[in-house]
Order: sequence, then structure tokens, then C-alpha cells
Amino acid sequence: MPIQASRKLVGDMMITDVAIIPSMATLREAMDVMRDRGVKSLVVEKRSASDAWGILTYTTILRTVVQEEGDVDLINVYDIATKPALTVPRELEVRHAVKMMLDFDIKRVIVSSNNDLEGILTMNDIVSAIMEKVDS
Repeated sequence: MPIQASRKLVGDMMITDVAIIPSMATLREAMDVMRDRGVKSLVVEKRSASDAWGILTYTTILRTVVQEEGDVDLINVYDIATKPALTVPRELEVRHAVKMMLDFDIKRVIVSSNNDLEGILTMNDIVSAIMEKVDS
């Protein structure tokens, strides 16, 4: 039986309660938000209406702090965040978002409309939905 999760739209699977961090926050502040919210990534706020959203992941933080021995109190989010982050519309089929994530070797995309944040879609959420479908 084929799994039809790919026919779903991004808007059906995205998380709308997004953890956001200002770009001028320190890595320590970002790590505190990640711990408090129980998330592996943060959306980095735009600095103006025409600016792009960014994304900060636990992998980027680990690379900066462990491999490069960066100081969590001296490094700001904007120094290491990925910006612009890849964004997709909520009306896009999930299968197209998955292809983009695989092509760009990323695990999450920001969902936006007219450059306004609507949510985030992660590979973990997609895999969880597929596993639920398989189990039912």
C-alpha cells in the first residue's frame, strides 16, 4: 500500500508554534531557548520587513562551540546562523519540500507567506507522520 503523506500540503504538517530568537542574541541565550522549548533549531528574526529569515540549528552551535572552541557569551546568533533560510509556501506539496531538503542536505524549512513567518517543517515531523500512517 503506497503511503500518501507526500500528497499532503506543507501547511498540513508544519509546526506553527515556532521558537524564534533575535539575531543579536548570544549563543548562550539561544541555547537557553532551545533547552527551555525542547527544540533543535530556532528561527532567527528578520531585522527589517525586507530582510530574510534565518535558522540556527544545534548542529551549527555544536560546530561553533566544540570544533571551533567559540565562546557562547561572545558569539551572536547572526554570526553563525544560516541566512537566508530556505522557505516554502504552505500550499506546496510535502513531497516537493522533501525533495528540496534532500537536494540541499537540510533537515528543516521555514514556511512563509509574503515573507511573513507561518511555521516550520522538519524532516522529523515528516518521518513521524509517515510512521504513524504505516502503523495504522
